[in-house]
Amino acid sequence: MENNKIVLLEGVCKRFPAGKTEFTALSNISLSFGKGEFAGLVGPSGSGKTTLLNIIGSLDTPSEGTADVLGKRINLLSHKEAAQLRNYGIGFIFQTYNLLPVYSVYDNVEFALLLQKMSSEARKKAVMEALEWVGLTEKVKSRPSMLSGGECQRVAIARAIVKKPQLVLADEPSANLDSKNSHHIVQTMKRINKELGTTFIFSTHDEKVMQYLDRIIYLKDGMVDKDETVNK
Repeated sequence: MENNKIVLLEGVCKRFPAGKTEFTALSNISLSFGKGEFAGLVGPSGSGKTTLLNIIGSLDTPSEGTADVLGKRINLLSHKEAAQLRNYGIGFIFQTYNLLPVYSVYDNVEFALLLQKMSSEARKKAVMEALEWVGLTEKVKSRPSMLSGGECQRVAIARAIVKKPQLVLADEPSANLDSKNSHHIVQTMKRINKELGTTFIFSTHDEKVMQYLDRIIYLKDGMVDKDETVNK
């Protein structure tokens, strides 16, 4: 993989069966992302944003082309190897939070560490540090039903960063939030990006998110329409 490039996509195509034919979701995508980027995949619904994010996150594989993520070729990984890559190197933030409703905030964040060989003391230190990052240490015993939407998303961010991944993928993270919470959430992620050097790649069409991005890749009909660095 190129120096300092933690994601390298070359000629990525993705096709899905559609009856007797195939639907092409991605066509000839060649992109790379370096350490510490704060970038977004932007485009209308159906443009291929989530499909591309899923391939980068090793949740799916290309039909053609190659995808190298954190030094691993996604195309060649077994299910177990892909899970290992996600467990240690990639954090995920979803628009629906995906929190476990019967567990506390602490348990939801700790869950990301349970597959790693860490002592309970080390896990506790990491969880409390992550909750401090997102300003939720006082909610440690609360369950998701006791939290606001913005607080639930902050728990999801804590869960994504607790294992100190090199890469965080955020799929429409502000979709279910009001304007104030959207700004707060993205500002939190921007601070983590700056202070920890974590690479963030968003899938979004939210203008409130886009104004914080340093790089915007516009997708249209499964292809890169424009790739631009934002000067601020």
